[in-house]
Amino acid sequence: MKLYNTLTRQLEEFEPLVPGHVHMYNCGPTVYNYIHVGNARPLTVFDTLRRYFIYKGYDVKFVVNFTDIDDKIINKANESGMSSKEVAEKYIEEFKKDANGLHLYDYDTINPRATEHIDEIIDFIDGLVKKGAAYEAGGDVYFRVEAFEEYGKLSKKNLEDLISGKRVDVNDLKENPADFALWKGKKEGEPYWPSPWGDGRPGWHIECSVMAKTLLGDTIDIHSGGEDLQFPHHENEIAQSETLTCKPFARYWLHNGMITVDNEKMSKSKGNFFTVREVAEEFNLEVLRFFLLSSHYRGPINFSYDVMVQTKQALERIYNGYDKLIGLVGEDRALTDGDHAILNQLAEQVAFFEKSMDNDINTADAITAVFNIVKLINTELDEHSAKKVIEEVTATLLKLTKVLGILELQKEDNAEVEALIAKRADAKKAKDFATADAIRDQLLEMGIVIEDTRAGTKWKRA
Repeated sequence: MKLYNTLTRQLEEFEPLVPGHVHMYNCGPTVYNYIHVGNARPLTVFDTLRRYFIYKGYDVKFVVNFTDIDDKIINKANESGMSSKEVAEKYIEEFKKDANGLHLYDYDTINPRATEHIDEIIDFIDGLVKKGAAYEAGGDVYFRVEAFEEYGKLSKKNLEDLISGKRVDVNDLKENPADFALWKGKKEGEPYWPSPWGDGRPGWHIECSVMAKTLLGDTIDIHSGGEDLQFPHHENEIAQSETLTCKPFARYWLHNGMITVDNEKMSKSKGNFFTVREVAEEFNLEVLRFFLLSSHYRGPINFSYDVMVQTKQALERIYNGYDKLIGLVGEDRALTDGDHAILNQLAEQVAFFEKSMDNDINTADAITAVFNIVKLINTELDEHSAKKVIEEVTATLLKLTKVLGILELQKEDNAEVEALIAKRADAKKAKDFATADAIRDQLLEMGIVIEDTRAGTKWKRA
């Protein structure tokens, strides 16, 4: 399996630090508002990578943090009259609702909060101070970027250019304009914790370094996030972590491309800013997940209403293929040459799926394999197909779509549909045709078309 490592700017063979185990850290949300579709992309893409590692037999430990203390949270608290803790709690719960809709919690995910690791953060900073890589100034503590000779190795930015180009915050307390805050002294109306440098709170960059180190170790396999985090966030994480431990912080750095809306950069000022919750008012969030996987993760992706409609229709084709499968019992007989030919085609698509995913998480091509299986279902399988073939195709389709995090709604939907069909059958037996007709109408409103046959009632999505 090869992954594009932002650190080296090239495809590299993936080799975990510990054979059979993968430790992954993905930068999670700052919980002051609903997440937007741009936030959803790295969460979805790297959850899919986690799923594929599990598919390949790895034991995966996956961390997605909550930044629950930050300037944005404090500002939101001041605007709303809530405490910073109340703001964070509210939007963590709202995040979980969106995450469930995107199927991000189908496997165990570790969601640490920065405020749960204040002691570790203080110890980390203290270690940097003792090494001479950090200094206290006016109640704040800053990291000396010049203490880390490789500063800029991830983003490929030159320190002198950053300073001359004013790409860094200017502060009279700093020794160097590029130095960044590890600890911020207490200000009126802000949450604070005691520390050796006075009451205050952690800076943003230190939080991820500490949570990754605490939960995954000094060196992790994969650190991921949006490409906008390369500088300064990830660059600063590397500097402070590797200065403290004298070890590589992450072996592979993965970054996804940005999202445009109707081919323009998404921004609040342009009025083309969409939260995941707003998308959910029009589309099931599985459609959004499918859309986010429809292009290669490192490239830009254009979000629009029309594209979402097309994505919904494409996803329905997969559901229809699955619905046809579960309606087929098949014949319990020995396999023919034709049956073996179908199984061989199935195996070819599985191989293509794996080859695509092994090629830097090429979900777009992996989805093509799924559609090819759906085509196989529609053209090659019917009630006369061998039962074993139908079972194998069904198991394979579910296994591959599980990696992508789609076709997850079929369990709940199918159970509800089958229950209504059974209720309708009982009504017809009791000659309660009004109830039977009402149930048929209810199913139609759900997008389900039913057909009464000699073999029983069959159904499909409209």
